Amino acid sequence: MKSTGIVRKVDHLGRIVVPKELRRSLEIMENDPMEVFIDGDRVILQKYRPAKECAVTGEVADENKEYAGGIVLSDQGADQLLQELQEALNKK
Repeated sequence: MKSTGIVRKVDHLGRIVVPKELRRSLEIMENDPMEVFIDGDRVILQKYRPAKECAVTGEVADENKEYAGGIVLSDQGADQLLQELQEALNKK
């Protein structure tokens, strides 16, 4: 886990502010749903992604497949990723 050095207080309604620079770097936009996890005494916030959402296209479908490392891809997303990888390898 990487420390940001940022400390925020919880307000009287139980809210904390996620600093703009963190939201920007993590691509968290206003009104994005966030998922809350508990790990021992830690609270973990993560941008919510539906279980079958393609990591490349964002398409949500039961047909999407999960690959090594938990990466979910649609057929179109897999094709796009393969094409980009082949192009990157050809540049070497």
